[in-house]
Amino acid sequence: MKIINWLKHRITHKLSHFSIDALRRMLIEHGLALVVIFCIWEIIEDIVSPAIFIWLGININELFYIFAPASLLLCFHWLAIPAMLMIWIKIKSMLGR
Repeated sequence: MKIINWLKHRITHKLSHFSIDALRRMLIEHGLALVVIFCIWEIIEDIVSPAIFIWLGININELFYIFAPASLLLCFHWLAIPAMLMIWIKIKSMLGR
């Protein structure tokens, strides 16, 4: 029973971060950083990633050419943007101490 209560507490704590109020507070506090992170990720995803695959296709193996257009079709915003924002929040909190 203790494990179930702990698990329930952890899940509700994690889900509370997705409430409208929590998201609004995060946008107010980290708004400019979020915009910058999103723009940087767009540049990485749309320009740098296909360029790397084309370079790998030229220098390593022609099979890497397949991934150049695939990198434009695949979307990793759901993973990359929150990860970079959490890294920024950690760095900001460490510098604020």
